[in-house]
Amino acid sequence: MADLLAGLASNEEATRKMAAFKLQTMTNDPSFAEHFCAQGGLARLRDVILESSGNTLAYSLASFARLLELDQGWDGVSSKVVQKAVELVVCQPLVNILRGAMAVLVSIVSRPHNEERVSSSSEYIGGFKALKPAISHYPQFLEMLVSRLSSADHALCANALQLINALMRDAITVDDEAEWPKFIKRIQDLGVIKAVYVLIQSSALQDLAHPLLEFQQLTKILLSRWRDVPVDIAKPEHRRTIKAIHLSSNPPEKEHLQSTKDSTRPKHDPNKWRRLGFTVENPEPDFEDMGFLGMMDLSDYVRKHQEEFQNILAEQEMLSRERRCPLARASLVVTAILFEHFEVDKLEEHEERAYLVLESRANYEEVFRPLLLHWSRLHVAALHAFLRLWKETGAEADDFHKIMELVRILVESVVGSAERTRSIESIEQELASYECKRLRELQMELLDLAYDDLWSRHLRGTRDELQSEALQFVKEQRIRCLLQGAWFPHIHRTAHDQEIGGPVQAQDLEEQVIHGYRYIQLAEDRKVLHWADFEEIWDMPPQMNTLQSTLPLSSVSSVVSNITANQERKSSTDTERYTTTKITIHGYEPRSRLTSSKGKGHRKQESKASSRANQKEVVLLTFQPQSHVIASEWLDGLLMLLDQQPITAETNKIVKMIGEMGLKVRLLNVRGNDEEGIIEGIDGIDAPEVPTREGLDEDYFYEI
Repeated sequence: MADLLAGLASNEEATRKMAAFKLQTMTNDPSFAEHFCAQGGLARLRDVILESSGNTLAYSLASFARLLELDQGWDGVSSKVVQKAVELVVCQPLVNILRGAMAVLVSIVSRPHNEERVSSSSEYIGGFKALKPAISHYPQFLEMLVSRLSSADHALCANALQLINALMRDAITVDDEAEWPKFIKRIQDLGVIKAVYVLIQSSALQDLAHPLLEFQQLTKILLSRWRDVPVDIAKPEHRRTIKAIHLSSNPPEKEHLQSTKDSTRPKHDPNKWRRLGFTVENPEPDFEDMGFLGMMDLSDYVRKHQEEFQNILAEQEMLSRERRCPLARASLVVTAILFEHFEVDKLEEHEERAYLVLESRANYEEVFRPLLLHWSRLHVAALHAFLRLWKETGAEADDFHKIMELVRILVESVVGSAERTRSIESIEQELASYECKRLRELQMELLDLAYDDLWSRHLRGTRDELQSEALQFVKEQRIRCLLQGAWFPHIHRTAHDQEIGGPVQAQDLEEQVIHGYRYIQLAEDRKVLHWADFEEIWDMPPQMNTLQSTLPLSSVSSVVSNITANQERKSSTDTERYTTTKITIHGYEPRSRLTSSKGKGHRKQESKASSRANQKEVVLLTFQPQSHVIASEWLDGLLMLLDQQPITAETNKIVKMIGEMGLKVRLLNVRGNDEEGIIEGIDGIDAPEVPTREGLDEDYFYEI
């Protein structure tokens, strides 16, 4: 320790440089840092910072910053040290010196916000006010600090952003309502928002993750602070802002608004604020929810789109009161939608989780929301969408909340699904072109999901039960089709086709000739198929005893169907469309019987012992239904007889429809005042009023 202190006090540059170099490593040990300060090392280190340059200065600044982080070096902080660090930020081009200077300033500015871990008895308070005297000598300090965010050195960018974050946090936590907005506006005018937005979208994100996330969290704190400031027209700034909005609207000529010689005329237009879209003739109540943030957004829109603002108001005046879109209310609602979308109110509960997520680089897309930094542009784009949807849907005053919900879903869909690297320009374009029809479809899907989540625990068992009942119902219907029997065209094809049961080819359709018909019917015991071939269709269905061929279902191994694509055949008179569906039943042929009784007994035992795996699977029966409906009935009917699931879309559609119909009928019995049937409000959806039965009789129906 003595040699180190002597080296720092040496007049030789090389000796001081070596001592400073060793010190920056040794100060990582908290016990050494405490011992170093106790032995008077702070005074010598401070002198090195004020008098040296080059690498010696860089090493000394790094050591001093580390001591401050350990809460051990506050006695060495003085106005001269602060001014030296500010001077370096403004004038020093060397990156390693800039890093140390910024790190020292970060600790000084952050000290009032680390009171829980600060144990030093030093009277030096720190905070932004500790930098003000030095900044007065270097007024370009903030400008140079923001410019460092575009440095190619990522570590320097991180240090600069940490210092900006510290200054912002100190400013917005001060209770002086008049000062912190000025400081925030100043650094925003210097381009800090644009610089941070570029960093979040760049490949440098991994090296700057923590300071960038802190800046994002501070942005939310700012939005929350502005929202919490109530609008008070008695305040000069608020009065000027709301007056500027009114004057930008191109109000009627003054002679129509001011008093004249006729004292009976009103001094003010009674519709002055309603004309802009406020609820009543006092705009303050409309700002109650969004506070000064809502006024800022409205003022920003009016200032940047003044001509459009005037044109919209002129168009509104041509419409009836019911069809006018209240522009001011729409602006405030859009502000509330963005506030909710970015979860500004949930900052505290998400902040800790967000820092934990940063440990996995794969989750950066989940944490970083660069579009939050373009709050003003998003507000304008969403407000334009509100006005567009109002016009496209022909909305009236009572439909305001409906349009509001559409805009909420639009923001969630477009902004919520945007990737981190997506540009704000493309977001604005999509918000401006999103079709109302698609938006309504998405709204219905979300509504279904919301109700499904709300009712899932009540309906899951009922839905499963009804689905099973629907499947049994359709199974019985399909089997009854088989019991009734049906005629099928009998088409002779090649033996090869009959064996493999392949799909019908286009060239085969040209050669097919109906030589007769095949009639198939299921026996009453549901165990055997009876069938026979006929030259023509009979007027009456054949009797079962006339169907000589039988097929026991116990010998069936599988049922398959081949459906060809639609084939077209043009003739001289018309165009015919053919759709051929072929059902093929595969199974196992029974072994031939021998006449010897001895042999019969031996073969019976052999049959029981043998496995079907050794038998050859063959085509037992083929037939061609004349439509997809008949094919669905017979194919799924056969499968269900074999205790297999139906496979055709027609059958599954009917099962689903019957199940949903049964669920709707069950829901008719749910009353709004039932303990298990109360419909609670879903986010964004008000619970409907329970209708009464007064004036109703039994002459009604329910349309499925």
